[in-house]
Amino acid sequence: MSQRIAAAVLAVITIVAAFSLPHAGAQTSQSDEINRRAKSKVQPFYPELARKMNISGTVKVEVTVSPNGTVKEARIVGGHPVLANSALDAAKKWRFEPAPTESTGVIEFKFEPR
Repeated sequence: MSQRIAAAVLAVITIVAAFSLPHAGAQTSQSDEINRRAKSKVQPFYPELARKMNISGTVKVEVTVSPNGTVKEARIVGGHPVLANSALDAAKKWRFEPAPTESTGVIEFKFEPR
């Protein structure tokens, strides 16, 4: 019974840490596939749990950008699960220059403990 409680508490801590604890410790780069310049880039928060566990790495997020420059869709294509939600949330907030059609590409977020 106590193992179940401990697992539940760890799961809740992981979720809370991934969504709410601010700490910018990530760098970003944009794949060449997106033919548009990013007008605004939002840096992801480095999750507290990742800092405590000394997790670093790169998270790749594939984005589909609508003609008006907003991110229409975003999905994780690689990276550590503890870092993934933070990268996904940041990628959805990016804005690009308008274009006549949708474009797709990959944004890489590099997380390093600080």
